Amino acid sequence: MKLDSTNKHTVVRQDAEVGKNLLPLVNRVVALLKRWLQGTHQGAARASHLDYHLDEFTFRFSHRASGSRGKLFYRLVQQAVGIPPTTAQELRGGSSL
Repeated sequence: MKLDSTNKHTVVRQDAEVGKNLLPLVNRVVALLKRWLQGTHQGAARASHLDYHLDEFTFRFSHRASGSRGKLFYRLVQQAVGIPPTTAQELRGGSSL
């Protein structure tokens, strides 16, 4: 694959030294995620629920500096009301049909 002259690349790292932190922001987010999981779920987070935990963390991380938290709650309630209700049987894995 040949690159044309319009593509410019910046060299981020000159050597392969392991001690340097190549992705400091990614490492910060991962550290925050691990601390949040441990603090919130006390080590009881299951792999089967990981998608839901990651969704909640993403929501909290994305809105952590929001100036209008009340509006966030209002939007969450608005979305919850907008979906059809779920029965206990459906939550347990049964079908209501």
